[in-house]
This record gives sequence, C-alpha cells and structure tokens, in this order.
Amino acid sequence: MWSANRAMFRQLRLTQAFTRGLSTSGNSSRAGSKVVGSSHLLKAFAVASGAATAAWYVSMHRTADPAACEASINPGEFVEGLKEISLEEVQKHKSKADGGIWVTYKGGVYDITEFIENHPGGESKILLAAGGSLEPFWSLYAQHQEEFVYSILEELRVGNLKASDKGSKISPTLFWSRKRINNQPCHFLCYTETLAQKDESDPYANDPARSPLLTVRSHKPFNAEPPLELLDSEITPNDLFYVRNHLPVPKIEAKDYKLEIVHRDGRTSELTLDDLENKFKPHDVTATIMCAGNRRNEMDSIKKVKGGYWDAGAISTARWTGALLSEVLEKLGITEEGVEHIHFEGLDKDSTTQTIYGASIPADIAMDKKSEVLLAYKMNDEPIPADHGYPIRAVVPGIVGARNVKWVGKIIASDKESDSHWQQNDYKGFNSSIDWHNVDFTTAPAIQELPVISAICSARVEGDEVVAQGYAYSGGGRGIIRVDVTADNGGSWEVAELSPADPNQKRNRVYGWTLWSATLKLPECKKTMEDGCLVLRSRAVDSQYNLQPENCDKIWNLRGVLSNSWHKKTIDVDN
Repeated sequence: MWSANRAMFRQLRLTQAFTRGLSTSGNSSRAGSKVVGSSHLLKAFAVASGAATAAWYVSMHRTADPAACEASINPGEFVEGLKEISLEEVQKHKSKADGGIWVTYKGGVYDITEFIENHPGGESKILLAAGGSLEPFWSLYAQHQEEFVYSILEELRVGNLKASDKGSKISPTLFWSRKRINNQPCHFLCYTETLAQKDESDPYANDPARSPLLTVRSHKPFNAEPPLELLDSEITPNDLFYVRNHLPVPKIEAKDYKLEIVHRDGRTSELTLDDLENKFKPHDVTATIMCAGNRRNEMDSIKKVKGGYWDAGAISTARWTGALLSEVLEKLGITEEGVEHIHFEGLDKDSTTQTIYGASIPADIAMDKKSEVLLAYKMNDEPIPADHGYPIRAVVPGIVGARNVKWVGKIIASDKESDSHWQQNDYKGFNSSIDWHNVDFTTAPAIQELPVISAICSARVEGDEVVAQGYAYSGGGRGIIRVDVTADNGGSWEVAELSPADPNQKRNRVYGWTLWSATLKLPECKKTMEDGCLVLRSRAVDSQYNLQPENCDKIWNLRGVLSNSWHKKTIDVDN
C-alpha cells in the first residue's frame, strides 16, 4: 500500500506534469504530428487536487525535492530479480476481483490497482488498458512521456514480461459484447494476432492499419468508433476519428490522382491533386462528421433494426483544409443554372459488382461559399489518412456523414439527385409504423442536415459531486446554446458549461460540435437512484431552439437512423 506522503508526492508530480503540458498546449495541444486532447479534464484535476497537494509540498519542500527524486530511467527495460509474467497472465488481471489491475509497457508488467483513483485523466480512461498495454494510449497522449511519469510507473512494477511475449504480434483491440450491465453495452479489450501475410485475393487486403484504441464494429468493410471516454477533445485525433467504410479502401497514388468533373451539358474537366492544392486558395473549417446511425444501439434495444451496430461514438470533429467546392465550380464555369444537385462518386468499388459509392447534395449548398463545402486534402494539418478519404474527401459541414464522400474521383453537376443506392434506398427516415414489409423508400427524402443530439461520454464521482462530460451537436450550422443534465429523469436539470470546438464560427455556420461539462450534487442524486444505480440523462438545445425528444421508442425507425433522444448513462456509485 502507498503511504499518504508517497501518494501525495506522486499526485504532485502528475499535476506538475500535466499542467506543464497544458501551459504549452491550449485546448488541443500537439505532440509530433498527433492532436492531443483531454485539456479540460486535466485542468479539472489540477484544480481539484491542487490545494491539498500544494499544502503538503510547502511543508515538505525543504526535505523533498521532486527533481532530485527523478532518476534517469528507461521504462519497461528488463529488471534483474523480478519474476517473469506471461501476456496470458496479464490479461487475467482486469479488475480488483481478478487480484489486481495489471498493464504492460514495453517489457514491464505493472500493478496499477491503487493508482487508478489518482489518474489525472479519470478512472474510466486508464481502465481501457486493463489487462493490456499502455503503449497505444501513451503514443496518443504524449504528455505521459516524461521522466517523472516513467519513474512513477516503475514504482508500480511487479515483473518482467515473458521474453517470448515481447515480440508477440498480439495487439489490443476494443470490441463490443452483446452482454449488457445496467442496460449498458459492455466493452472489452481482445487480443488478436496480426496476419503475417496478406491474402491478395481479398479485396480488403490493402486496407490500412488502424489504431488498437478503436472499438471495432465490422472488419469488412471496416467500421469502428472510439471509446466514448476518449471523446474529450474539441478536435479528434486522426487515429481516434470514427471510421465508416462501405467498401474496401482504394489504394491511390497522389501522382496518379485525377478528379473528373462532369458539366451539366456533358462536357468534362479534369483536376489533379496538385491543381487542388496550388491553384485554389486553401480554406480551413472545423467540422463535425456524424454517421446517421450514431446511437443506433438504443433503437435496436427497443425493436430490431437493420444496420451496423453503433454506440454514441460514430461522430468526430476535425480541422479540414482544402479547396472550396464553390470556387472550383465557379472557375470551371458551373453555375446553378439548370443544376439542382451536385453528385460525388468515390473511387472505392465492389470488385464483384463494380458498384461504387456515391451520394449527392443540393446545388445551393455546394455553390454557397458560406456553406464551406471542401474538396479536402488535409485533416488536422496532415494529409488525409487512407481510411478517411486520401487524397480527396468531400467535406460537407453540417450534413450527414453519408454525403461526405471519401476518395472522390468524380463530381457531376445534374438536375437530378444521385441514383446511388445509398442516396435512394438508404439513409432515410420513417415513422415507427413503417417496417420492411411496407416500406417505400421513394416516399422519403434523403437525409441531409442532422437533428440536435447529445451524449454523456464520461461520468465520475468526485467526493460529494458527480461530474459528467460529453458532446452536443446539431446539423445545418445550428450551434448549441444549452445542454441540460438530470439525475431524476427530468424532474430537475443542471445546466452544463459549454466548450465549442471553434468559438469563432459565425451564427448558422457552427459546423463543429460543442463539448460540455456538468457537476451535480451526489447526495441529491442518490435520492433518485434507479435499481441501486445513479442514472444521468442529457439533452441539448440548438440555436433554433430544437430540443431532443425524451424517448427513443417514439422515434424508432427500421434503419435505426436519427437516434437523438435524451442520452442515458448509468453509474454504480458504490463501485
């Protein structure tokens, strides 16, 4: 067990480490090429722990110098005299009930059981690594890579990772289980072996490597979302951005890329990647992209729907850079005359049927500079990753993810909507009386702007308070003006503090989500617990005073899209 002084000293050093990182990072710091978030969580930690930690440090500073205690150390190196522990044994230690919570870092094995409650990023984040490796998390959140953090880690060392497991190709991947606890889906880290050789006959053989932190929903095509606990940054790191693919990822060389533009009269023009990058002024926009099926699991729990499983993580926000579509069309002489729709066709293709992914948006959106539709070639200041549309993605701010077409190879100016399957026979909303026996997709318009939505990404008990954090978003450029959180099913509400992704976006052009944080009094919350658990619910209000509906059953539809009722999170306050 840690002594009180040792625990306080470690907390002091962590506070120093993370607040030092914050002083140079702002809301979304950068380490190397990665966008690093969690700033508001870390600030909260520093404030919460600062008084007690500072008082202890002042009383001890003449005899304890933190800098003097920092020995040069290489974390994870072999330590003579420690027992060897197999990866299989580490995987068995995921909770206190398992005899402690263990993790690995390089060649070391560590028992973090008693440290968890002092983790600056909150317990829920560090528990994602339970029974597995810290490395993918620390590569993302680079503020951990400090000497004093390494020394703290080494104090928790319990063994050396078995030599035969050090070079293992086993890597952690977060999967979803159909088992539910307190009506919440369970997630677990599963270790899957990377295939040594590709099967070249497999159309998905050239799909890129993905972050092991993503929760995989489907492998072929690949669909995955980040754990909600990691959606705590105004800008989502590229590695954590949710992935929704409909077909295999195409392999495209920049030097070979050509974008074909079909005019209304049938004439064609052609642009290269170099043309898009250098012949048009680069434009930046912070925009959230959300799948229409985000939070589909809630509708599926009421009545079975057809569609891939999504929790509340099929949404992410990035800073996109590219050429304004309106300027590209204008330069090519394409105007709204006779043009009602702009089609996008991707270079992803079904090799058996030759089907390509396609979608369209109304021409008035495409040609309005204020809509800020981009032919984007950068994502968070880096070339767009393969999974997200390299080399060019159509980014249509405020519009459903299905129209933000990746790997764009052709643009068509037309008087008609795209005849793509995904435009005509998918991504449409119906009432709850329509099911597969009586559905007629021609009777409903294709989804474009999305309704107002919110989600609780994390909630934790801190003393006599409950701190909840999450996101809120509304389509069509509508900003979020309020988020309410309740612990008594709407009997009373606490107004959350808001943190927009880009506070400089103008009215009706708010294309990024808003993060929020709310603090509730635990004693009051305990009076309204359900089945022995605290149940929090959130609702958001957008700039046009649209409000989330209370219940999911009233908006159920056969495809499980547009799921935007109050979001619920259950907390076992005794555990």
